[in-house]
Amino acid sequence: PEHIRNIAIAAHVDHGKTTLSDNLLAGAGMISQDTAGEQLAMDTKEDEQERGITIDAANVSMTHEYEDTNHLINLIDTPGHVDFGGDVTRAMRAVDGALVVVDAVEGAMPQTETVLRQALREGVKPTLFINKVDRLISELQEGPQEMQERLLSVIADVNELIRGMAENMDDIPEDWTVSVEDGTVGFGSALYKWGVSMPSMQRTGMDFGDIMELEQNDKRDELHERTPLSTVVLDMVCEHFPNPVDAQPRRVPRIWRGDPDSTLAEGMQLVDEDGEVVFMVTDISMDPHAGEIATGRVFSGTLEKGQELYVSGTAGKNRIQSVGLFMGSEREEVEHVPAGNIASVTGLRDAIAGSTVSSVEMTPFESIEHISEPVITKSVEAQSMDDLPKLIETLQQVAKEDPTIQIEINEDTGEHLISGQGELHLEVITQRIRDNQGIPVITGEPIVVFREQPQEASREVEGQSPNRHNKFYLTVEPMAQDIVDAIQLGEVSMDMPELERREALQEAGMDKDTSQNVEDIHRTNILIDDTKGIQHLNETMELVLEGLQEALDDGPLAAEPVQGS
Repeated sequence: PEHIRNIAIAAHVDHGKTTLSDNLLAGAGMISQDTAGEQLAMDTKEDEQERGITIDAANVSMTHEYEDTNHLINLIDTPGHVDFGGDVTRAMRAVDGALVVVDAVEGAMPQTETVLRQALREGVKPTLFINKVDRLISELQEGPQEMQERLLSVIADVNELIRGMAENMDDIPEDWTVSVEDGTVGFGSALYKWGVSMPSMQRTGMDFGDIMELEQNDKRDELHERTPLSTVVLDMVCEHFPNPVDAQPRRVPRIWRGDPDSTLAEGMQLVDEDGEVVFMVTDISMDPHAGEIATGRVFSGTLEKGQELYVSGTAGKNRIQSVGLFMGSEREEVEHVPAGNIASVTGLRDAIAGSTVSSVEMTPFESIEHISEPVITKSVEAQSMDDLPKLIETLQQVAKEDPTIQIEINEDTGEHLISGQGELHLEVITQRIRDNQGIPVITGEPIVVFREQPQEASREVEGQSPNRHNKFYLTVEPMAQDIVDAIQLGEVSMDMPELERREALQEAGMDKDTSQNVEDIHRTNILIDDTKGIQHLNETMELVLEGLQEALDDGPLAAEPVQGS
């Protein structure tokens, strides 16, 4: 495990992640050097190649020789488009390092900030690669001085983002900001296959002057030969990203709330391949031949064919049919995969993205918190009624593969409603239902999802029980934004121990007395029980909560869900 690196490549849309992945695959001898950068090998689906964007996170495992030792690098190429941000969040659970790519001309963009936040929330260490440096030389005709200033300002922007997000993280031992001197920043051009970093300049004797000269004289092939991008980036990965033995003792307490003194916790922290099997599923994909494939991180134990494992939240056991590693679009079957790796298995029919799979029953991992909620809804109907059962089955499969999609059947109209992160997200899903499943579907116009929220404290409202013997008094008021954010980020929930929840609410700004009376949290709404010494309240509380949840799901103004009250 000391020689394993699990990494994700993440960035704003079109900053060059998949082109960079091509270079790394070519450097590892897995695709031809000539087509690298144009082949986009990690965009394995037809619609990704057609649209020229990554839609699904794709995994690949490769080896790289660094300081005379062979390292195994498990890489996940993630999408950059905001509609597919859920894939990035899930990928971050499986990796220990994130290579953040930034376009030298555009600099740090909104999605750069989002992917950094997703990485740091999962305790994943970032490094930076500034791509498209060739554009500064050829398009913007910048001199060495201007170019240096621009690159330094990009690094400063990224560091500012990292500093702001990491200041509340007590479990990071060292400073995670990136710097040229430490070798945690690389520069280059993924399209023209060259790259440099401080250690590589010292090794090859190249400096920015030589690079500008070769770039201006169109000697890009010579540039690629003298300082190939794949070597620079893979060296950086081996040197600066933590291996599972370093990373798991820090990451496990962050994502798992089980007993820290148990043998199970010890097995995960030591990356013990002989311990109990603990496997966290981060992705579900469909293979026409093999069925459902669950991909994820093996935290302890060794996965082998024929094992019978528990899946959190379901009864009984599932038997593993096959174990493998992903190589882009191909899946290589292997005998076994030990702890510290990213594996893909078939046979876990009950698993969904976010399931904990283990050889003994255990506290499951924290659920993967997606930052964004669905914002757009479309109705989907089958053209012919014969296809309806197949459509319902496909929609259930879609919801299983992509937890950021919500599927519901509107009981009043009988429509199937599909909600997602944006129009492109829904367009891709419906196109795949048509092409892959062969079901002709009609989709309605997209509707934007709204939310309702009280603007000020209400008066006291009285409600009576049917026998007129009991009276309830309720008020509603808007909640402080910090508390809403804490709920959305998963820092406060009803699943937490009460003491922990109280402390988290007080940290977010709720006063001590109120935090002790929290009765229920529904979406981002909190019910506070301010009653004193009433007998038999517990027996009616369930009914009060039911009524409240119904009212909050169907707001008073426009029948949209209520938030922040």
